[in-house]
Amino acid sequence: MKIDTICVQGGYEPKNGEARVVPIAQSTTFVYDSAETMGKLFDLEESGFFYTRLANPTLDTVAKKIAALEGGVGAMLTASGQAASLISITNIAKTGDHVIASAAIYGGTFNLFNKTLRDLGIDFDFVSPEISAEDLDKAFKPNTKAVFVETVTNPSLDVVDLELFAKVAHAHHVPLIVDNTFATPVNCRPFEWGADIVVHSTSKYMDGHAVALGGVVVDSGNFDWTSGDFPMLTTPDETYHGVVYTEQFGKAAYITKCVTHLMRDLGPQQSPQNAFLLNLGLDTLALRMARHCSNAQSVAEFLEGHDKIEKVDYPGLKSNKYYEKAQKYMPKGTCGVISVFVKGGKKGAVRFMEGLKLAKIVIHVADARTCVLHPASTTHRQLSDQQLIDAGVAPNMVRLSVGIEDPEDIIADLAQALDQV
Repeated sequence: MKIDTICVQGGYEPKNGEARVVPIAQSTTFVYDSAETMGKLFDLEESGFFYTRLANPTLDTVAKKIAALEGGVGAMLTASGQAASLISITNIAKTGDHVIASAAIYGGTFNLFNKTLRDLGIDFDFVSPEISAEDLDKAFKPNTKAVFVETVTNPSLDVVDLELFAKVAHAHHVPLIVDNTFATPVNCRPFEWGADIVVHSTSKYMDGHAVALGGVVVDSGNFDWTSGDFPMLTTPDETYHGVVYTEQFGKAAYITKCVTHLMRDLGPQQSPQNAFLLNLGLDTLALRMARHCSNAQSVAEFLEGHDKIEKVDYPGLKSNKYYEKAQKYMPKGTCGVISVFVKGGKKGAVRFMEGLKLAKIVIHVADARTCVLHPASTTHRQLSDQQLIDAGVAPNMVRLSVGIEDPEDIIADLAQALDQV
């Protein structure tokens, strides 16, 4: 099936007399007729649902749809995008290990890596998203366990060279993890460019309506975990009677361990209600992404020619340094987010934002409604001045998330706000 069809039909095939729409299995537990069957479930000898922290029919269905959209062997829903990023790393890295990450990533992810996981003993090196293959090669250490990047960086909108990062990572027998939140699988499928694991904040375009927090981890099934040093996947797990994930689950070893180990022990499970709402959003994902991108293109072209704007970063503009790379990886469009640099410094940016009427100032991005945010004082406020520069965040930058309203109305609102700067 094509992407548009998977958005609507993927993951769920109702049988005779069953609900046409994915139902909500709003139950923490499930009934079995024997202790033996339950024991086999706990020993990973059989698959099924017995406790929603580990598996639930609604979550399972939606995870299968997202896995199909990305072209992976399996997926696991989480309570938030942060939880997805956390698990993507800790599923294969522990105290004493090392991870390479792009410096231009979402501020919350940067803090998760640079503070929380570093405090837990996992070392991180942050590199430029434009790093050369030669310099990236030098960043690897004997204990490097993963490379983490974003398809389109938040909020600087750098377009990462996925093939370059994948090639160098694989030369060191290390997987490439890609946050594909902004592009979504409608516009980019990182597995086709060599990525091994994909994560999303499903709270963004996938949900699309700003109603349900969530995240997802997707496993390509392509990485050979036995080729490198990943003992958590290749040696016996005594908490499951010595199961070796790569031996028992093959291509699905990584995602099976995500569910059976980290979801079991950490418990950041998405609720069935949120998974149901997420699925409703996925139904229209392809339609909305096309509108987001066409609207953003019109808005970016308007802003690029405005005398109150210092600079516009949007990969869909031919003047953008990432235009060619965006055409390669995301020919249908990147996303609906634009980085706008307003003349007059931070004061100019704030005056512009506060003058908007249709667009609202919210701590969110990538939903149906046009909104704005000042990253330097919100999502990235914990970064140092140098870290802000590395992340591409300037004091006069406004992150503009273009919605699916009529583009003429959006542009009119921006124009009247700029008149006040």
